[in-house]
Amino acid sequence: MGPGGAATPWRRVRAPHNVCRLLSGRARGFYAQDAGVALRKNLGILRRLLCQESTKFRKVWTSHSTSPITYESGRIYFDNYRCCVSSIAGEPRILYQMPPCSKSEKIEDALLLECPLGETLPSLSDYKTSLAVLTAQNWLLRLSANTGEILEKIYLAGSYCKFRYLNWDSPQEIMVVKSVQQKVSAAARQAGIQQSVLFFLAVFRVLPLSFIGMLEINKKIFGNSVMDVAVSNGMLIVMNSMGLVKLYSFQAISEQFMEQHFDLGSEFNWNNRVGIVGKYPFGLPCNIKITEQPHPGQKQCKVSHTAMSMHLSLVLERPLLQIRAKNGIQDMKCCSLEPDWIYFHPDTSGRIIHVGPNLIKVLKLKEIENNTNQQEIIEDFIIVANRENMVNNSVTVTASGRVVKKRFNLLDDDPEQETFKIVNHEDELDLLSVVAVTQIGPDGRAHLDLHCNEHGILLKSVPFLESWDVTYSHQVYFDRDVVLHIEQKPNRIFSCYVYQMVCDSENEDDHTSYKKKKRLCCKKGGRIFEYF
Repeated sequence: MGPGGAATPWRRVRAPHNVCRLLSGRARGFYAQDAGVALRKNLGILRRLLCQESTKFRKVWTSHSTSPITYESGRIYFDNYRCCVSSIAGEPRILYQMPPCSKSEKIEDALLLECPLGETLPSLSDYKTSLAVLTAQNWLLRLSANTGEILEKIYLAGSYCKFRYLNWDSPQEIMVVKSVQQKVSAAARQAGIQQSVLFFLAVFRVLPLSFIGMLEINKKIFGNSVMDVAVSNGMLIVMNSMGLVKLYSFQAISEQFMEQHFDLGSEFNWNNRVGIVGKYPFGLPCNIKITEQPHPGQKQCKVSHTAMSMHLSLVLERPLLQIRAKNGIQDMKCCSLEPDWIYFHPDTSGRIIHVGPNLIKVLKLKEIENNTNQQEIIEDFIIVANRENMVNNSVTVTASGRVVKKRFNLLDDDPEQETFKIVNHEDELDLLSVVAVTQIGPDGRAHLDLHCNEHGILLKSVPFLESWDVTYSHQVYFDRDVVLHIEQKPNRIFSCYVYQMVCDSENEDDHTSYKKKKRLCCKKGGRIFEYF
């Protein structure tokens, strides 16, 4: 009670040691009421729900298209990114649809741009998720991801080059626009004109979009055998026809050969041309002119596209540090038509994923005892395909009793055996997703297995209800509580199948319940959807 008998409001007094713990936690980035903490807790709950035995993935709708279908962060894009459909709703919901356009205005490629954290941006539109798209007329557009509204327009170049590809150098930081390979016309070839410039690369920083520079890849500098080029992780990667890959520091190249810096929207006088950077008809100046072989110190390696044994000479890029690992030669020891593949684990743990037709090895680096300066590659865990019922006998007996001897053994990637086709990592739930396929006759079946990313334990298996033909091109996306299967059939027919997580206590078989359900068709925005 307070003075005069008045009730004193109850107040919780925080102990000094709790205050110190809270302040030290804030300094390390942890705060009990922070949105990130709530998100992590929610994702943990979602993972536990997903792994329950009663939780199923139900096919909710599907659609078909004569143009490629792509998926990114809960959005499915049709008609070359001109139609955007949400994958979150139980029924198809169109977020936006652009009007039809001519072939010269079609969208060639796109990247989803997310708002950077902890930065003050010049425009309110910069804080919203947007889509960077590249059109056939060399326009780089930034569209609202939810409405399709044009937020920004940049003209890249005139008719002297054709830009077609968008890629990340550093995800959500540095974006690279790449041209198709320059070719000499028949008339110019007859006149004896040689084409020395092969590719153009325009590099941008996001967000907000800012122009870093444009450069050309010239045969006179990099050699006549150059086949392709890319910029990734701060490296200019040049590949030639002899299987040789050379890596150069892009920052060193830009510092050495940058002739002049330009800002988007500013006036410029360049090679007797006056205009505005990024505006029609001038576009962007080619302001990084490589006049000689780039600075020495580049790395190079020989790459064999048909090698069945992968040589992994691990060179980890760290400041002033290179680590060459023991047991760097990794041989899957498989006999298959398709080669095994190997890459660094996308969870940034430093582990390595090595995938074969019936075996997935997750490898890690370990310090050698009594030698802290050297590391070796060891197995973290292994995932093995389910081939218990597959007996590869060299002698079989027919129904009539005739003995038949096989002249050859089955390959490790024979379609009649369960074979691994796709391996991905769901970073928010920390699950390793593996697509395994078995095809007997014309009817193939596939399922998506979800494994613990830390130990490789199988937690959930999701069967695909549609048949799976191994001769078609397939893509599978597992994103929180949604699974998407996109396939390309002959004659450029693309199909998208959407599965969503449901917590159902019913014990009826998924395939039986699927057959009982009635397919409903609806037409939205001129597109036909089937949902169940």
